[in-house]
Order: sequence, then structure tokens, then C-alpha cells
Amino acid sequence: MGFLALHRNVRIRIGVLFVQRLMDTMIATFIAIYLASRVGVVATGALVLLLAAAAMVAMLVGGHLSDGWGRRPVLITGEFAACGFLVLMTVANFAGWGPLAVFFSYALVKFSTSIAMPANDSMIVDVTTPENRKFVFTVNYWAVNLALAGGAMLGGFLYGTHFGLLIAVAAVGMGGALLVTVLFVSETKPETATGEPPAKRSGFGQFVDGYRLVLVDRTFGRLLIAATLGMTLELQMSNYIGVRLADDLPVQRLFPFGDVDGVRMLGLLKAENTVLVVIMALFMHVLLRRMSDRMRLYAGIAMFAGGFAVLAVGHSAWVLLLACLVLTIGELMNVPVKQSLLAELAPEQGRPRYMAAYNLNIRIAQALAAGFISLGAIVSPWGISALYVLMGVVIIIQYRAILARRGTRAEAENPAAA
Repeated sequence: MGFLALHRNVRIRIGVLFVQRLMDTMIATFIAIYLASRVGVVATGALVLLLAAAAMVAMLVGGHLSDGWGRRPVLITGEFAACGFLVLMTVANFAGWGPLAVFFSYALVKFSTSIAMPANDSMIVDVTTPENRKFVFTVNYWAVNLALAGGAMLGGFLYGTHFGLLIAVAAVGMGGALLVTVLFVSETKPETATGEPPAKRSGFGQFVDGYRLVLVDRTFGRLLIAATLGMTLELQMSNYIGVRLADDLPVQRLFPFGDVDGVRMLGLLKAENTVLVVIMALFMHVLLRRMSDRMRLYAGIAMFAGGFAVLAVGHSAWVLLLACLVLTIGELMNVPVKQSLLAELAPEQGRPRYMAAYNLNIRIAQALAAGFISLGAIVSPWGISALYVLMGVVIIIQYRAILARRGTRAEAENPAAA
């Protein structure tokens, strides 16, 4: 299976998402710093929280609209609005309308891109098969991480002296991505979904009914729990672990980087994780293609949680770097399988709603991860480490139930093979 053999929509959307993530990361990485220096830390915290809440609402709205309108109209509408608001943000910055005008323009950009997200995820699932999905999700994961790394680096160079140029470049990049979507992306909403019986209610009632069906799906609920706990672990690097390293890690010699303190160590760990993902992601797919999904999930999650458990207590720079290597390999082992399970569990009718609900795990995990900072004030590092291990066990238990349900459903659909 090669990249060029994939459906055109998949190839285009992976490329477009790379550009969009690259452009957004250039701004998102520094928007809190921009606000804090102009309106204060307290106000910045409230505004960032408002931004996260708006993104959650937008994803749910986007999932609902994608089920009714189709994938392509929602994609184009969301990306067109995002491009327009980036232009507004550029004007607000150069015209001196003030930091709040710049921020709320960006908030509208995030709202627009969040509306388009469930449509994008559903479109990729619509035109992939169980046989090629792990490859597709591996390539997409690699592209996203490359965009995050590149965006943070470019933003770091431009933010201090060329913030306005940074926004303008992002607007141009989003405009180019929008043009590609309009010209080359086709509709993928399954025909079976268009023939479904009319909804009993309309408007907000239909919105609620659609998501009620998602929430009562117990297997999907297990997947959401596992994804939320996994994302909570992933965010520990920027939360509890980052604080612990800054406060507790002694300065030590780390050839060839010279002396490193906790802050520099955190930077090295993040850089190591990003570089390893970019270098190893595609190779890992080839190496692991014969390994069963069950083994990839169990071993990958164990390595992922175990690596973070070591980061919570380690004081040797080399041990920390080794732990980061282990957790990154674990991450690369299980991410494509988790995404493939999501694609299987999201039915054709209502798929965008499932994608929207699943993406909420990121916002929930952000709140839980931040809570670990406060918890670290009363619980020892070894206690936090034990919690990380426990979270890994719970994740494996959830996937064990999901895989059992997957096998039962396969037997029901093909009893002759049982």
C-alpha cells in the first residue's frame, strides 16, 4: 500500500491538514503569551478557557451539520470562515484595534476550524477500508506531528518581531488550503445515510437526539474513556512532569548538550518525542504490520504509561531520555490501531457525530491534566507515578472489552466463518 494509491480525497486532506496545522500552530503556540503580556495572566486564563469551550461547542455543531448537509459543504464553510477571520485578525493587528480584537478574531478562527473537524475525520473514514486505515492514520499522524514541530519553530522565529507577518502568512496558507478543498475534494457522505427516515424532531431537538444515540453506545463510551485517559497521560509532559522537572531536577552534565536543568530537560524531552515520531512513524508501520491489533494495543499502552511513570520520578537525565524513547515507541504502536477502532465503531449513519464526540476527549483531558499539577502538591512523585500506571491498566481494560465486542460482532455478521 502506497500513499499515491489512496483515494484522492485522503491524499488531499492529509496535505491540507498539514498546512492548516502548520499555520495554526504558529499562532496557537504563542497566543497565550501575546495575551498575558497585554491583558494580564488572570484575564488570559479566562479567555483561553472560553476558547476551549467554544471549540467544544463548534465540534458538536459541526458533527450535527455534517450528518445533514454532507462532508464537503461543512468543510468548505468552516475553512472559508477560518480564512476570513484570519484576514480580520491580520487587519486588527496592523490597524491597532487592540489585543482583544486580535484574540476574538482568533477565537472565531478556532470555532470555524472546529466546525470542520468532524467532517474532515468522517471524510477520511468514508473512503478508507479496514485494510488501509492503519497506514492512512500512520501517515496522518506523522504529518500532524511534523506540522506541529515546524509551526512551533517558525512561530518562535517570527513571533517576537514579526507577529503581524506571522498572522498574514497563516491567512495566505489557509486560503491556499481552502482553494484546494474547493477545487479537488468531492463529497463522500454514504448514500445509505441519505435514505434514512426523516427525523422525528428538528432544530435543537434533532441535535440532542443525535448525540443521545452516541452517548448510549456503551462500546463507544469505553473508547472515549480510553482516549481521554491516554490523552491525559500525553499532556502530562506540559503539566505535572514539566513542573516537577523545573522544580526538582538537579543540574547535570548531559553530553553533548552540556549542563541541563529541569526546564532545558523538558525541552529536550519534547524535542526527542517529536523527532522520534517524525523519523520512526512510517518505519514502525512497516515493522509492525504483521503484529495483531491486540498485541500492539496492550504492549504499546504498557510502554506508553510506563514511560510516563518513570518521567514522574526519574532524576537522571539519561534515564528520562530512555523513558521518553520507550513511551514514544509505545505511542507509535497503538495510535493507528486506536484510530482504526474509532473508524469501525462510528457507523455510517451518524459518523460525524461520533467523530465530534470522540474529539471532546482532548478538551476533557486538558482539564484532567491540569488537575495533576494541583494533585502533585499533596501527592508524592511516586504516588503520581502509580496513578499513571493505574491509568494504563484502565485503558487496557477498556480496549480488552472493545476488542471482545469487535470479535462478537464479526461472528454475528459472518456466522459461516465462526
